[in-house]
Amino acid sequence: MIYSLLRPALLLLDAETAHGLSLAALKALPLGGTDRTDGPLACEVAGLRFPNPLGMAAGFDKDGEVPDALLGLGFGFAEVGSITPLPQAGNPRPRLFRLAEDEAVINRMGFNNGGAEAAVARLAQRHGRPGIVGINIGANKDSADRIADYATMARLMAPLASYLAVNVSSPNTPGLRALQDEGALTALLDAVLEARAAAKVPVFLKVAPDLEPADVEAIARIAVDKALGALIVSNTTISRPPLRSRHAEEGGGLSGAPLKALALERLRQFRAATGGQVPLVGVGGIATAEDAWQRIRAGASLVQLYSAMAYAGPGIARTITRGLERLMRRDGFATIAEAVGSE
Repeated sequence: MIYSLLRPALLLLDAETAHGLSLAALKALPLGGTDRTDGPLACEVAGLRFPNPLGMAAGFDKDGEVPDALLGLGFGFAEVGSITPLPQAGNPRPRLFRLAEDEAVINRMGFNNGGAEAAVARLAQRHGRPGIVGINIGANKDSADRIADYATMARLMAPLASYLAVNVSSPNTPGLRALQDEGALTALLDAVLEARAAAKVPVFLKVAPDLEPADVEAIARIAVDKALGALIVSNTTISRPPLRSRHAEEGGGLSGAPLKALALERLRQFRAATGGQVPLVGVGGIATAEDAWQRIRAGASLVQLYSAMAYAGPGIARTITRGLERLMRRDGFATIAEAVGSE
Protein backbone atom coordinates (compact mmCIF):
# COMPACT_ATOMS: atom_id res chain seq x y z
CA MET A 1 0.00 0.00 0.00
CA ILE A 2 2.72 2.48 1.02
CA TYR A 3 4.84 1.55 -1.97
CA SER A 4 1.94 2.13 -4.37
CA LEU A 5 1.67 5.68 -3.02
CA LEU A 6 5.41 6.32 -3.26
CA ARG A 7 5.94 4.62 -6.63
CA PRO A 8 5.13 7.63 -8.89
CA ALA A 9 7.64 9.80 -7.01
CA LEU A 10 10.31 7.09 -7.04
CA LEU A 11 9.94 6.64 -10.79
CA LEU A 12 10.71 10.34 -11.26
CA LEU A 13 14.11 9.90 -9.61
CA ASP A 14 17.28 8.78 -11.37
CA ALA A 15 17.21 4.99 -11.25
CA GLU A 16 20.47 4.64 -9.32
CA THR A 17 19.38 7.26 -6.78
CA ALA A 18 16.09 5.42 -6.26
CA HIS A 19 17.98 2.18 -5.80
CA GLY A 20 20.15 3.78 -3.13
CA LEU A 21 17.02 4.93 -1.30
CA SER A 22 15.59 1.41 -1.41
CA LEU A 23 18.76 0.02 0.18
CA ALA A 24 18.61 2.70 2.88
CA ALA A 25 14.98 1.78 3.60
CA LEU A 26 15.83 -1.91 3.87
CA LYS A 27 18.62 -1.15 6.34
CA ALA A 28 15.97 0.25 8.67
CA LEU A 29 13.96 -2.98 8.65
CA PRO A 30 14.34 -5.63 11.37
CA LEU A 31 16.43 -8.66 10.48
CA GLY A 32 14.28 -11.34 8.95
CA GLY A 33 16.04 -14.64 8.23
CA THR A 34 14.29 -17.82 9.28
CA ASP A 35 15.49 -21.34 9.93
CA ARG A 36 12.02 -22.78 9.25
CA THR A 37 12.25 -25.05 6.21
CA ASP A 38 9.20 -27.25 6.62
CA GLY A 39 6.61 -25.12 4.83
CA PRO A 40 4.69 -26.16 1.70
CA LEU A 41 7.23 -24.53 -0.64
CA ALA A 42 10.36 -25.87 1.07
CA CYS A 43 12.85 -27.50 -1.28
CA GLU A 44 16.39 -28.88 -1.26
CA VAL A 45 19.02 -27.90 -3.82
CA ALA A 46 22.75 -28.62 -3.68
CA GLY A 47 22.40 -29.93 -0.14
CA LEU A 48 20.79 -26.68 1.06
CA ARG A 49 17.26 -26.53 2.44
CA PHE A 50 15.36 -23.48 1.12
CA PRO A 51 12.15 -22.27 2.83
CA ASN A 52 10.80 -21.39 -0.62
CA PRO A 53 12.28 -21.38 -4.14
CA LEU A 54 12.17 -17.60 -4.76
CA GLY A 55 15.40 -15.65 -4.36
CA MET A 56 16.67 -12.12 -4.87
CA ALA A 57 19.18 -12.16 -7.73
CA ALA A 58 22.66 -10.67 -7.53
CA GLY A 59 23.00 -7.00 -8.44
CA PHE A 60 20.44 -5.62 -6.01
CA ASP A 61 22.63 -5.89 -2.90
CA LYS A 62 26.09 -5.59 -4.43
CA ASP A 63 27.98 -5.17 -1.16
CA GLY A 64 26.06 -7.54 1.10
CA GLU A 65 24.43 -4.75 3.08
CA VAL A 66 20.86 -6.03 3.43
CA PRO A 67 20.61 -9.80 2.88
CA ASP A 68 18.70 -10.39 6.13
CA ALA A 69 16.23 -7.63 5.33
CA LEU A 70 15.58 -9.26 1.94
CA LEU A 71 14.94 -12.59 3.66
CA GLY A 72 12.51 -10.75 5.92
CA LEU A 73 10.54 -9.61 2.85
CA GLY A 74 9.75 -13.25 2.13
CA PHE A 75 12.53 -14.31 -0.21
CA GLY A 76 13.67 -17.88 0.31
CA PHE A 77 17.27 -16.83 -0.26
CA ALA A 78 19.31 -13.76 -1.15
CA GLU A 79 22.33 -13.58 -3.45
CA VAL A 80 24.66 -10.64 -2.81
CA GLY A 81 27.32 -9.21 -5.12
CA SER A 82 28.96 -9.29 -7.53
CA ILE A 83 31.97 -8.66 -5.29
CA THR A 84 35.50 -8.30 -6.66
CA PRO A 85 38.87 -8.56 -4.87
CA LEU A 86 39.56 -4.83 -5.01
CA PRO A 87 37.04 -1.98 -4.78
CA GLN A 88 36.04 -0.49 -8.11
CA ALA A 89 33.86 2.41 -9.10
CA GLY A 90 32.28 0.76 -12.11
CA ASN A 91 31.29 2.57 -15.27
CA PRO A 92 30.48 6.30 -15.49
CA ARG A 93 26.97 7.45 -14.56
CA PRO A 94 24.29 7.37 -15.79
CA ARG A 95 24.54 3.59 -16.02
CA LEU A 96 21.15 2.34 -14.80
CA PHE A 97 17.97 3.00 -16.78
CA ARG A 98 14.33 2.13 -16.14
CA LEU A 99 12.32 1.29 -19.24
CA ALA A 100 8.93 1.71 -17.57
CA GLU A 101 6.90 1.22 -20.74
CA ASP A 102 8.58 -2.16 -21.18
CA GLU A 103 8.78 -3.12 -17.48
CA ALA A 104 12.49 -3.50 -18.09
CA VAL A 105 15.88 -2.23 -16.92
CA ILE A 106 19.14 -1.63 -18.76
CA ASN A 107 22.30 -1.50 -16.69
CA ARG A 108 25.97 -1.07 -17.44
CA MET A 109 27.09 -0.82 -13.83
CA GLY A 110 30.42 -2.59 -14.35
CA PHE A 111 30.80 -4.53 -11.08
CA ASN A 112 30.81 -1.40 -8.92
CA ASN A 113 31.39 -2.53 -5.33
CA GLY A 114 33.43 -1.83 -2.23
CA GLY A 115 35.73 -4.83 -2.65
CA ALA A 116 36.38 -8.03 -0.77
CA GLU A 117 37.86 -6.65 2.43
CA ALA A 118 34.82 -4.52 3.25
CA ALA A 119 32.42 -7.30 2.24
CA VAL A 120 34.18 -9.89 4.41
CA ALA A 121 33.96 -7.60 7.44
CA ARG A 122 30.27 -6.94 6.82
CA LEU A 123 29.23 -10.52 6.03
CA ALA A 124 31.22 -11.92 8.95
CA GLN A 125 28.93 -9.96 11.28
CA ARG A 126 25.83 -11.79 9.99
CA HIS A 127 27.49 -15.19 9.73
CA GLY A 128 25.62 -17.78 11.77
CA ARG A 129 22.23 -16.12 11.39
CA PRO A 130 19.48 -18.22 9.83
CA GLY A 131 18.72 -17.93 6.14
CA ILE A 132 20.47 -18.83 2.89
CA VAL A 133 22.77 -16.12 1.54
CA GLY A 134 24.75 -16.78 -1.62
CA ILE A 135 27.77 -14.68 -2.57
CA ASN A 136 28.26 -13.81 -6.24
CA ILE A 137 31.93 -13.37 -7.10
CA GLY A 138 33.61 -11.56 -9.98
CA ALA A 139 36.94 -10.27 -11.26
CA ASN A 140 38.29 -6.74 -11.36
CA LYS A 141 38.05 -5.00 -14.71
CA ASP A 142 41.79 -4.25 -14.91
CA SER A 143 42.98 -7.56 -13.45
CA ALA A 144 45.97 -9.17 -15.15
CA ASP A 145 44.74 -12.63 -14.08
CA ARG A 146 41.00 -12.94 -13.79
CA ILE A 147 41.05 -16.62 -12.92
CA ALA A 148 43.28 -15.76 -9.97
CA ASP A 149 40.74 -13.13 -8.94
CA TYR A 150 37.96 -15.72 -8.85
CA ALA A 151 40.13 -18.11 -6.85
CA THR A 152 40.92 -15.34 -4.37
CA MET A 153 37.25 -14.53 -3.98
CA ALA A 154 36.32 -18.18 -3.53
CA ARG A 155 38.87 -18.59 -0.76
CA LEU A 156 37.72 -15.42 1.04
CA MET A 157 33.98 -15.80 0.63
CA ALA A 158 33.37 -19.55 0.92
CA PRO A 159 33.51 -19.56 4.76
CA LEU A 160 30.80 -16.86 4.82
CA ALA A 161 28.52 -18.13 2.05
CA SER A 162 25.70 -20.65 1.81
CA TYR A 163 26.85 -21.01 -1.80
CA LEU A 164 29.21 -19.25 -4.19
CA ALA A 165 27.93 -17.98 -7.54
CA VAL A 166 30.64 -17.61 -10.20
CA ASN A 167 29.61 -14.76 -12.47
CA VAL A 168 31.23 -14.97 -15.91
CA SER A 169 28.20 -13.61 -17.73
CA SER A 170 28.02 -9.87 -17.07
CA PRO A 171 28.17 -7.94 -20.36
CA ASN A 172 29.55 -4.85 -18.63
CA THR A 173 33.14 -5.98 -17.95
CA PRO A 174 35.01 -6.19 -21.27
CA GLY A 175 36.11 -9.72 -22.10
CA LEU A 176 34.43 -11.34 -19.10
CA ARG A 177 32.01 -13.45 -21.13
CA ALA A 178 34.99 -15.03 -22.91
CA LEU A 179 35.43 -17.04 -19.69
CA GLN A 180 32.38 -19.04 -20.79
CA ASP A 181 34.58 -20.61 -23.49
CA GLU A 182 35.04 -24.31 -22.74
CA GLY A 183 38.77 -24.25 -22.01
CA ALA A 184 38.74 -21.04 -20.00
CA LEU A 185 35.68 -22.11 -18.03
CA THR A 186 37.21 -25.46 -17.11
CA ALA A 187 40.36 -23.75 -15.83
CA LEU A 188 38.33 -21.17 -13.94
CA LEU A 189 36.09 -23.70 -12.20
CA ASP A 190 39.05 -25.90 -11.29
CA ALA A 191 40.66 -22.90 -9.59
CA VAL A 192 37.46 -21.93 -7.77
CA LEU A 193 36.70 -25.47 -6.62
CA GLU A 194 40.22 -25.89 -5.28
CA ALA A 195 40.16 -22.51 -3.53
CA ARG A 196 36.88 -23.14 -1.70
CA ALA A 197 37.81 -26.73 -0.85
CA ALA A 198 38.11 -26.20 2.91
CA ALA A 199 34.63 -24.70 3.22
CA LYS A 200 32.98 -27.20 0.83
CA VAL A 201 30.11 -24.85 -0.04
CA PRO A 202 28.26 -25.51 -3.31
CA VAL A 203 29.45 -23.61 -6.39
CA PHE A 204 26.82 -22.23 -8.78
CA LEU A 205 27.70 -20.88 -12.24
CA LYS A 206 25.81 -17.91 -13.71
CA VAL A 207 25.62 -17.94 -17.51
CA ALA A 208 24.50 -15.49 -20.17
CA PRO A 209 21.33 -15.88 -22.23
CA ASP A 210 23.25 -14.93 -25.37
CA LEU A 211 24.65 -18.40 -26.05
CA GLU A 212 24.73 -20.60 -29.12
CA PRO A 213 23.52 -24.23 -28.87
CA ALA A 214 27.12 -25.47 -28.94
CA ASP A 215 27.91 -23.20 -25.96
CA VAL A 216 24.98 -24.59 -24.02
CA GLU A 217 26.14 -28.16 -24.67
CA ALA A 218 29.73 -27.38 -23.65
CA ILE A 219 28.75 -25.57 -20.45
CA ALA A 220 26.32 -28.35 -19.55
CA ARG A 221 29.07 -30.98 -19.96
CA ILE A 222 31.41 -29.01 -17.73
CA ALA A 223 28.70 -28.45 -15.11
CA VAL A 224 27.98 -32.18 -14.93
CA ASP A 225 31.68 -33.10 -14.92
CA LYS A 226 32.52 -30.65 -12.13
CA ALA A 227 29.40 -31.60 -10.14
CA LEU A 228 28.37 -27.96 -9.80
CA GLY A 229 25.69 -27.13 -7.28
CA ALA A 230 23.56 -25.38 -9.90
CA LEU A 231 23.52 -23.36 -13.12
CA ILE A 232 21.93 -19.91 -12.90
CA VAL A 233 20.14 -19.30 -16.20
CA SER A 234 20.52 -16.45 -16.96
CA ASN A 235 22.10 -13.02 -16.70
CA THR A 236 21.07 -9.91 -18.65
CA THR A 237 21.04 -9.88 -22.45
CA ILE A 238 22.88 -7.67 -24.92
CA SER A 239 20.20 -8.43 -27.52
CA ARG A 240 17.40 -5.93 -28.07
CA PRO A 241 13.90 -7.19 -28.75
CA PRO A 242 11.39 -4.50 -29.76
CA LEU A 243 11.21 -1.90 -26.99
CA ARG A 244 9.13 1.25 -26.58
CA SER A 245 11.19 3.24 -24.09
CA ARG A 246 13.37 6.18 -25.07
CA HIS A 247 16.21 4.35 -23.30
CA ALA A 248 15.96 1.36 -25.63
CA GLU A 249 19.30 2.04 -27.34
CA GLU A 250 21.32 2.49 -24.18
CA GLY A 251 24.28 0.13 -23.93
CA GLY A 252 24.43 -2.58 -21.29
CA GLY A 253 22.47 -5.61 -20.19
CA LEU A 254 18.69 -5.72 -20.58
CA SER A 255 16.58 -7.36 -17.88
CA GLY A 256 12.92 -7.50 -16.97
CA ALA A 257 9.87 -8.52 -18.99
CA PRO A 258 11.51 -8.45 -22.47
CA LEU A 259 14.08 -11.05 -21.32
CA LYS A 260 11.43 -13.60 -20.28
CA ALA A 261 11.07 -15.55 -23.53
CA LEU A 262 14.82 -15.78 -24.14
CA ALA A 263 15.61 -16.81 -20.55
CA LEU A 264 12.88 -19.47 -20.64
CA GLU A 265 14.24 -20.84 -23.92
CA ARG A 266 17.77 -21.09 -22.50
CA LEU A 267 16.47 -22.77 -19.35
CA ARG A 268 14.76 -25.44 -21.42
CA GLN A 269 17.93 -25.94 -23.45
CA PHE A 270 20.05 -26.38 -20.32
CA ARG A 271 17.49 -28.76 -18.86
CA ALA A 272 17.74 -30.90 -21.98
CA ALA A 273 21.53 -30.62 -22.19
CA THR A 274 22.12 -31.58 -18.54
CA GLY A 275 19.43 -34.24 -18.48
CA GLY A 276 18.37 -32.92 -15.11
CA GLN A 277 21.73 -33.87 -13.56
CA VAL A 278 22.50 -30.29 -12.46
CA PRO A 279 19.88 -28.15 -10.69
CA LEU A 280 18.89 -24.98 -12.54
CA VAL A 281 18.03 -21.53 -11.19
CA GLY A 282 15.64 -19.69 -13.50
CA VAL A 283 16.19 -15.93 -13.79
CA GLY A 284 15.06 -13.27 -16.25
CA GLY A 285 11.66 -11.67 -16.68
CA ILE A 286 10.03 -13.26 -13.63
CA ALA A 287 7.42 -10.88 -12.24
CA THR A 288 4.46 -13.05 -11.20
CA ALA A 289 3.73 -16.39 -9.58
CA GLU A 290 2.73 -17.67 -13.02
CA ASP A 291 6.14 -16.68 -14.42
CA ALA A 292 7.91 -18.45 -11.57
CA TRP A 293 5.70 -21.54 -11.89
CA GLN A 294 6.35 -21.74 -15.65
CA ARG A 295 10.11 -21.65 -14.99
CA ILE A 296 9.80 -24.41 -12.35
CA ARG A 297 7.70 -26.58 -14.65
CA ALA A 298 10.35 -26.00 -17.37
CA GLY A 299 13.13 -27.35 -15.12
CA ALA A 300 14.14 -24.72 -12.56
CA SER A 301 14.56 -25.93 -8.99
CA LEU A 302 14.87 -22.31 -7.83
CA VAL A 303 13.97 -18.94 -9.35
CA GLN A 304 15.23 -15.40 -8.84
CA LEU A 305 14.09 -11.88 -9.66
CA TYR A 306 15.38 -8.35 -9.37
CA SER A 307 14.04 -5.92 -11.98
CA ALA A 308 10.39 -6.72 -11.21
CA MET A 309 10.76 -5.39 -7.67
CA ALA A 310 11.51 -1.94 -9.08
CA TYR A 311 7.99 -1.88 -10.50
CA ALA A 312 6.00 -4.03 -8.07
CA GLY A 313 7.69 -3.00 -4.84
CA PRO A 314 8.95 -4.93 -1.80
CA GLY A 315 5.77 -6.95 -1.38
CA ILE A 316 6.49 -8.93 -4.55
CA ALA A 317 8.15 -11.87 -2.77
CA ARG A 318 5.16 -12.67 -0.57
CA THR A 319 2.77 -12.14 -3.48
CA ILE A 320 4.67 -14.63 -5.63
CA THR A 321 5.15 -17.24 -2.92
CA ARG A 322 1.44 -17.14 -2.03
CA GLY A 323 0.68 -17.57 -5.72
CA LEU A 324 3.09 -20.49 -6.02
CA GLU A 325 1.30 -22.32 -3.20
CA ARG A 326 -1.99 -21.83 -5.01
CA LEU A 327 -0.59 -23.02 -8.36
CA MET A 328 1.07 -26.03 -6.80
CA ARG A 329 -2.21 -27.12 -5.24
CA ARG A 330 -4.13 -26.38 -8.45
CA ASP A 331 -1.87 -28.64 -10.47
CA GLY A 332 -1.84 -31.45 -7.92
CA PHE A 333 1.77 -31.33 -6.72
CA ALA A 334 2.62 -31.98 -3.08
CA THR A 335 6.11 -30.42 -3.31
CA ILE A 336 8.10 -28.05 -5.50
CA ALA A 337 10.53 -30.87 -6.33
CA GLU A 338 7.70 -32.88 -7.90
CA ALA A 339 6.89 -30.00 -10.24
CA VAL A 340 10.45 -29.36 -11.48
CA GLY A 341 10.67 -30.18 -15.18
CA SER A 342 7.10 -31.48 -15.31
CA GLU A 343 5.85 -29.41 -18.25
